[in-house]
Amino acid sequence: MEDGKYWNEKIETMPPEELKRHQLKKLKELVKYCYENSVFYRKKFDSVGFKPESIRSLNDLRKIPFTVKTDLKDNYPFGMVAAKPEDIVEFHASSGTTGNPIIGAYTKNDMDVWQELMARSIYTAGGRRRDVIHIAFGYGLFTGGLGFHYGAQKVGAKIVPASGGMTQRQIKLMKDLGATILACTPSFALYLAETMAQEGVDPRKELKLKIGMFGAEPWSDKIRERIQKDTGIEAFDIYGLTELCGPGVAIECPEHNGLHVAEDHFIVETIDPDTGEVLPDGEEGELVFTSLTKTGLPLLRYRTRDISKVETEKCSCERTNARMMRVHGRSDDMLIIRGVNVFPSQIEYAVMCFSELATQYQIVVDRPGALDTFAVKVELSDKAAKDPNVYLNILKNEIQKQIHIVTGISADVEIVKPGELPRTEGKAKRVLDLRNGKM
Repeated sequence: MEDGKYWNEKIETMPPEELKRHQLKKLKELVKYCYENSVFYRKKFDSVGFKPESIRSLNDLRKIPFTVKTDLKDNYPFGMVAAKPEDIVEFHASSGTTGNPIIGAYTKNDMDVWQELMARSIYTAGGRRRDVIHIAFGYGLFTGGLGFHYGAQKVGAKIVPASGGMTQRQIKLMKDLGATILACTPSFALYLAETMAQEGVDPRKELKLKIGMFGAEPWSDKIRERIQKDTGIEAFDIYGLTELCGPGVAIECPEHNGLHVAEDHFIVETIDPDTGEVLPDGEEGELVFTSLTKTGLPLLRYRTRDISKVETEKCSCERTNARMMRVHGRSDDMLIIRGVNVFPSQIEYAVMCFSELATQYQIVVDRPGALDTFAVKVELSDKAAKDPNVYLNILKNEIQKQIHIVTGISADVEIVKPGELPRTEGKAKRVLDLRNGKM
């Protein structure tokens, strides 16, 4: 396995019809389990006249009503737990700051599955026993740090459990301990690269990093390009949710043409976020997941609010599992400005088109009167700030034009000096929506 291509070749290259049979078997078992052990799902099934024996094909999954985030919040903390209390071995929670958190309850089975999925993910990205994995995701209730930790243990790699914060110390540890893989949010990877440049550290010459595994927030190909350019590593996207298992639900292969969903453990659907209608493969919509093997807090048809599309043809890497394309935003993060739908990822794309700008930006939306105001703050790169030939008014006009092209509406652009916009060592906070006190 040390130098093989797959962590589990049988699963990763399983013929589609065999995979569907496997999913149907697991789905029948799951639905029966939920009906017998979850008060929440039994009530939901009974309310629409659904019985476990109604599942005869994978298409029958559509007979089950959606599960949404408010279900988890309203039933906090244990209202959706299906396992016996003594069988729960670990809890995790979302990073939300208001109201009840989203709880993930894990049995020993769930922990074993999660570790297996994370090992598969690390291996798919190129991680092997000989590697040193520097984990800069937060440890604790957030699933990122421990998810990578468990997976790296199963792979057999050396682990640096750095967690978040202390950027200069992180760089020193990566340098001194010979880290070959970096795992963190993409925004923190950018911050690390920026700090290295300020400290005079050349990651290509002074570090052994070769792979970056980034997730927990939407990020664009422009951000990937910037990370790879500034650090010299190959950047991989990883996807997961606390509600499902944490990271490990889907992972990019070296082809970088979408993230392979672990379909032996999850069924993925794409729906119209407004109507709930199931969309054909290849059409963009909201991702919906059913966790086929989770026993602590199983979820049926969980609406993620993440916007993407799913492709099912075999990847050129020979893996047959469906691929979800990069998540470019969330339906609940979408801003409606002057009647137009705007995603932060669109602004990110516009900003990344200009080499004179750093990677930081901030969107500020307000409504001081009857109409929305839409402003974007961007930051000059260190190099551009020292260049007397940078004509800020011309640059500002070009940025405004690019934002209008990608969003369809006009924005006020403010260019600030390097370092003026807030940095984060976790998930980036890009939006200030001041309408009605919202923030």
